[in-house]
Amino acid sequence: MGFGHYSHAAHTALTGARANLPRQAVFKQTNCHPLMNPHGVRLRESRDSVEHPNSLGIAFALDVTGSMGAIPELLARKELPSFMKILMACGVQDPQLLFLAVGDATCDNAALQVGQFESSAELMDQWLTWTYLEGGGGGQNTESYELALYFLAQHTEMDCVVKRNKRGYMFMTGDELPYPEVSRHQVDGLIGDKLDKDLKAEAVIAVLEKTYHPFFLVPDLDRRARCERRWRDLL
Repeated sequence: MGFGHYSHAAHTALTGARANLPRQAVFKQTNCHPLMNPHGVRLRESRDSVEHPNSLGIAFALDVTGSMGAIPELLARKELPSFMKILMACGVQDPQLLFLAVGDATCDNAALQVGQFESSAELMDQWLTWTYLEGGGGGQNTESYELALYFLAQHTEMDCVVKRNKRGYMFMTGDELPYPEVSRHQVDGLIGDKLDKDLKAEAVIAVLEKTYHPFFLVPDLDRRARCERRWRDLL
């Protein structure tokens, strides 16, 4: 994926038009959108083209549990055009964005949702607002971040890596810990991969870091105490 040109003006108009709309008018999904269901997905691809000869894959993995739903809203109403403007000011010629949504696989109906890499404002916005903000999550200070890391490590391919040996970027938002292992049963049920055993989070991240520069973004200082040390050790 990744076709179409990016227009900051069009993107700003798109987000500005919904600035004061209620959440349900922006994020209309009441379950996982069929096209964001990761089960059976072989690859999400960021590719070069005539329009975008220097593509750079950027993944946003957004925690959509109850305490974190404001972040996708903020991106959709205001901040995503600002992020794109900063990228281009820094010399990123052809960014291609992929949105994922993360919940808790022990209790949520849509613990992992995955869009496509896109270059145009309209298509980036489409996948972002197709996200189901389930608002669930468990009460045990963990969410299934490791499943999104596994999907990115095993089911994405980017020409910035394949052709130029340049890693993409992953920005994950959250305020909890990952589970210590990727469950083979959850991977089978949600993605369709057959694993021989559970995988340590550290092993999954070691593979992820071959293709991405990973960052974990905690929304405020008050919440960092419960998860910062673990994420610093992992990343």
